[in-house]
Amino acid sequence: MRPRSRRAAPRRSANGPAFTERPYPAGLTYSGHPLACAAAIGALRAMHDEGTAAAAARLGTAVLGPGLAALAEGHPSVGDVRGIGALWTIELVRDRRSREPLVPVGATGEANAPMAAFTRACRDRGLLTLVLGNRVHVAPPLNITDADAATGLAVLDQALGEADEFVD
Repeated sequence: MRPRSRRAAPRRSANGPAFTERPYPAGLTYSGHPLACAAAIGALRAMHDEGTAAAAARLGTAVLGPGLAALAEGHPSVGDVRGIGALWTIELVRDRRSREPLVPVGATGEANAPMAAFTRACRDRGLLTLVLGNRVHVAPPLNITDADAATGLAVLDQALGEADEFVD
């Protein structure tokens, strides 16, 4: 008995030969698909018109960079802060001298308790964070206000207190 789903597409459609006789005339976003390119051009125009890149640069120079540097000075769990514009990373460590990560790579369960406590402290205060291993990624919307960024930094300050409890 032949399987019923032998062909995924009919041999012919209402518009002529189906994809068994000619290739599907589309691509993926990385291959220059016209619809994806149009969306990208529209997004770039909007970012230009709204001064998004300049705003992100100013946010990093005037708010996030200095604010995160101050947090690093006040928390022994912060081993490094690095970034540019509105994209920053806080690296959490057990010991600043050795730069031993606060949690091992791929940590789960009890081994991940320090990062789980940090993440929970952020979430409980209304801040959603991207935590990967011992790194906290700070990547707010590019149109964030300085006041909202300062609120986020204050929450990070409080949550880092949780991580500090695990420092050797």
